[in-house]
Amino acid sequence: MTKIKNGIILITGGTSGIGRIMGRMVLERGAKQLVVWCVSQAKIDETIADFRTRGYDNVRGYCVDVSDSSAVVETYKAMRKDVGMVDVLINNAGVVTGNMTFDRAGITDIDRTMDINAKAPMVVALQMLPEMIERDSGHICNIASAAGLVSNPKMAIYAASKWAVVGWSDSVRIELQVRRSNVHITTIAPYYINTGMFDGVKSRVLPILDPERTSRKILRAIECNRDFRGLPLGFHIIRLAQGIMPISWFDFIFGRVCGIYTTMDEFTGRKH
Repeated sequence: MTKIKNGIILITGGTSGIGRIMGRMVLERGAKQLVVWCVSQAKIDETIADFRTRGYDNVRGYCVDVSDSSAVVETYKAMRKDVGMVDVLINNAGVVTGNMTFDRAGITDIDRTMDINAKAPMVVALQMLPEMIERDSGHICNIASAAGLVSNPKMAIYAASKWAVVGWSDSVRIELQVRRSNVHITTIAPYYINTGMFDGVKSRVLPILDPERTSRKILRAIECNRDFRGLPLGFHIIRLAQGIMPISWFDFIFGRVCGIYTTMDEFTGRKH
């Protein structure tokens, strides 16, 4: 089992949402060092101050835009000198740019979403994966999305970015398995989580996920070296139906009757 206790844990997007919650939880589990990456120094400072009030001084933060590959490389070099090799990486940083249909999207929407959601996890992982392979230990957890397995209108670019994460993450898992490495990859595909990122989303069939429970399940998946974890469990029924039903049936039953294809209609996202 992957040990979070006494480990050095890096969480990208670690100052808000489930990233911050997981940061608190790994500290509660006895992590040696928590490192958070965020694009906002103010959020980093606020997060570190909050954790210190809880009695945790073993937290460091680095201000970095993960969509900037050069900045990622340089930040990891500095972090490596400061705290040492990472034991567990949680690729959590992500963005959703709105609920427009694809024909109304701009090139900047494509670039920003793909750079942060799809390219950044690969670039970040590439900084530490060779070291993990060399020492034959370590864990990388990639937070994808249910949208990376089941398509949905009004989030085409977001879905594309998360499909990319799922494909890349699982391919690396297989590569490590073939070489009999003790480095592990976990791919997480959660439904909408109630963190503010998807404010306004309406779901008739599956519940909007609780961030505390979701964070615990993600960390448990890491600790148990789970290859893949879809959340909630009922989501797998939809995936099964998607695999055996004709597309027109699936579109009608799950898309229209169950309302999956209208979940983004009233999306607003975070207010700040």
